[in-house]
Amino acid sequence: MKRFKYIGLIVLGVFIAQFSKAQFTLSGEFRPRTEMSHGYKNLAFEDQDASTITAQRTRLNAGFSNEFIKTGLVLQDVRRWGNQPQLVSNEDYAVSVHQAWAEVLFSPEFSLKAGRQELVYDDSRILGNVGWAHQARSHDVALFKYEEDIKLHFGIAHHENGDLTNSDYDGPDAYKDMQFVWFNNSWEKASLSLLLLNNGIPTLENGEQKTKFSQTIGGRVSGNIGGVKVASNLYYQTGEHISGRDISALNFLAEASMDAFTLGFEHLSGTDFGESDYKSFTPFYGTNHKFNGFMDYFFVGNHMGSVGLNDLYLKYKYSKDKIGFNAHLHYFAAAADIAADADKYLGTELDLSLSWAVNPMANISFGFSSMFAGDSMEILKVGDSSATHYWGYVMLSVTPSFIK
Repeated sequence: MKRFKYIGLIVLGVFIAQFSKAQFTLSGEFRPRTEMSHGYKNLAFEDQDASTITAQRTRLNAGFSNEFIKTGLVLQDVRRWGNQPQLVSNEDYAVSVHQAWAEVLFSPEFSLKAGRQELVYDDSRILGNVGWAHQARSHDVALFKYEEDIKLHFGIAHHENGDLTNSDYDGPDAYKDMQFVWFNNSWEKASLSLLLLNNGIPTLENGEQKTKFSQTIGGRVSGNIGGVKVASNLYYQTGEHISGRDISALNFLAEASMDAFTLGFEHLSGTDFGESDYKSFTPFYGTNHKFNGFMDYFFVGNHMGSVGLNDLYLKYKYSKDKIGFNAHLHYFAAAADIAADADKYLGTELDLSLSWAVNPMANISFGFSSMFAGDSMEILKVGDSSATHYWGYVMLSVTPSFIK
């Protein structure tokens, strides 16, 4: 019944918009993707069979705005083909709410946006929506925004259980408390962003819940120098790990792009085996699939608190008419010692992708990736480094605009 209530609200919004100076939009997304893998995220064994799965994201997006407010509602269904009975008899597979927010405009420059929403900043290294994943990421947060010559955002989130007699939180989210401040200033050929993220994770100590806070401080600068596009990230993490150890971790990225080519290097610090200090950088809530290879061996629900990563990469991008082609080559090495006498080289990955814009509302894309793993990868990932490791996909994306 809940989904019918949501649909009723959307229909009501359509009629209201007809009699006002407001803007109402209603769009959809249908995105099935079939993936075949042998050694995706972890090393495979030589005699291991390849797997093939199809998953789909379906969305209904509604938006309303006028001179006083803006609102957004995104209903979402994510499923693997075959995981729902043909005869559905319960609400276990109900549509979920991916976004549900309202933004109050106090003035043209200052506003408050509160509710379930995506947080996407800069290149999405620390805060991103993980759009490649069917479920994507959104937060329950209050966001204060000032945007004129500069942009200044302040976000705050606090989670607790429904029991009002205490302040404990043991829910599914990654944090109990989170605050961030983001600043951005752009010029004709350059842009500077600064970020301060305070992240609090609950943990039990002597039967009592405590919150361990860490701080991520840094930013991103980008510009154009003589026709060469350059960009760099620098983030430092400090604070207390949930284990009680002090954190001292670093993330650095530098890349240069000319024409269709991009050459770059990223360093995410790690902790040496047997070391007591915590030096592993955590990219937290970023779109990690975008960065260190599409086979997701690093920082996509894994590799946290490990030996870090050095990623040297070369990317090529080509597009003409309705066709797009991308080729990425990554050279991976551990940023810290893996084990006594272990080589830091982890592997080389090749990612290829091809897309075809059939029309303005439909796109078909293909991809194939292969990991050529080094011997030391076996220490981090269960499997056989000499086996063949590959992953591929085909995806259909249809995004109709029902009302605009």
